[in-house]
Amino acid sequence: MKDKFSELLGKNKDNSEPPAPLIDFQPGLNVIRIWSESTGDGTDEQYLKMTPVIVQQHIYVANADGKITALDATNGNRFWSRKLKVNITSGLGFGENTILVGSGDGDVIALDPLSGKEQWRTKVSSEVLSPPQKADDIVVVRTLDGKIFGLDGKNGKRLWIYDRTVPSLSLRGTSPPVIDGRIVIVGFDAGRLAGLELDSGKLLWEAAVANPTGRSELERMVDIDSPPEVVDGVIYVATFQGQLAAIHLESGRLLWSRDISSYAGFSADDKFIYITDDKSEISAVDRFSGTTVWKQEKLHARAVTAPAIIGDYLVVGDLEGYLHWMRKSDGRFVQRTRLSDERIIAPPLAAGKILYALCTDGELAAYTFR
Repeated sequence: MKDKFSELLGKNKDNSEPPAPLIDFQPGLNVIRIWSESTGDGTDEQYLKMTPVIVQQHIYVANADGKITALDATNGNRFWSRKLKVNITSGLGFGENTILVGSGDGDVIALDPLSGKEQWRTKVSSEVLSPPQKADDIVVVRTLDGKIFGLDGKNGKRLWIYDRTVPSLSLRGTSPPVIDGRIVIVGFDAGRLAGLELDSGKLLWEAAVANPTGRSELERMVDIDSPPEVVDGVIYVATFQGQLAAIHLESGRLLWSRDISSYAGFSADDKFIYITDDKSEISAVDRFSGTTVWKQEKLHARAVTAPAIIGDYLVVGDLEGYLHWMRKSDGRFVQRTRLSDERIIAPPLAAGKILYALCTDGELAAYTFR
């Protein structure tokens, strides 16, 4: 599917729109790099969103070659490192004292977060591109072929499976499952969102976020690739070439939707959704009405990540390794830092007043501000 998508979009880089030049602005924030550490070879050209996870005082990072590294989140000191004999494709998930990871061959592996010791390993039907999740001793895994697996969190044995047909053409990626209470929320490549019962995998509801339209396979792509977010009983979800929508968690009822195409993703707080669209432009949207409050267009075609929320600011990474810091209130730039000269694909992570960012060359850094 990836090769066909590349062919339709045009493989010649000269055909792509050049990224917007970096603009000059008056810095309004003092950003300090606390530490940086190389965690391995990174993700190379595979375009994998290998998002780290933060658990208490530790940050865990996976690389495509199977290496998982645990670092002290305060100073970057290495806690442990383990090399799995698989190609990791999912990034890392965490739940109930378990680190979870998926491979290109359909392996799902559970690790002890304190030692890195393998707890169990099981096979699912195909490649795992998004982090597995765990709640109430059930691990939920999404596979590239459209299946959702519920696994026993103690030993990895299969408890249930939910299956959906996938389109012949889709983006390289899958939306990770989100567990909220007893409901598993899953986005699919055909623009549909489903709520499943955590214990059984039974379908509770299904909502059409976007409907495929157009004559070509490319025009009909309405994938949900970014993770949905749940805020106060409302699910927010975005599709490629489709909609940003708000959906009632318990019933699956559509509350509002509007035309925004996104595959990078978004973040939400108590008032707004901050979303990166497919042009790499960032908008703040009122989460109760879907109305745009402001839009930042100066990062056009820079392949920026979903925004991370840290205090009163937003941070996105881009294709040249820059981190762009903006005010939440109006989207104005307040600082620009550079992590590396390689692209940043995984969204930055915020924990308190510390921001963590990972580059595709495996460079991980922690920043704070004042």
